[in-house]
Amino acid sequence: MDDCAFTKLIELLQIVPAVSGAVGHGTNEDGNWWVKFEIDIHHRFAWQTVQELGHVLNYLSLNERLPTSFYPVSPPPYMNGGPNEFLSWVIESKDKEFKPGTCAEWLEGRLPNPVNDIEQWVANEDT
Repeated sequence: MDDCAFTKLIELLQIVPAVSGAVGHGTNEDGNWWVKFEIDIHHRFAWQTVQELGHVLNYLSLNERLPTSFYPVSPPPYMNGGPNEFLSWVIESKDKEFKPGTCAEWLEGRLPNPVNDIEQWVANEDT
């Protein structure tokens, strides 16, 4: 899978509140893909971002689950340091036919809209 296949998903993730830094990506030997990024744990919407992505990517509904997993990854904290610098998040496909662009479309249709409008996230924020 070439880099162009990831463009739409990477561009979407880069405008999600609390997502920070570069978005890495790749393809496994089995043809499944992954993207890796950081979430600023001090951002006002950090946990809401985790919750929104977790809902769509891991558990959209009982009968309509995407072939993806969203989860945290970290090197050993005792060797490197805490989550400010070393906690990352991964979206991983479980079906090589499910492309990154399709994942982006599912996220666009279910995240606060438009995703880069902070007011849409504020409306969903717990007070």
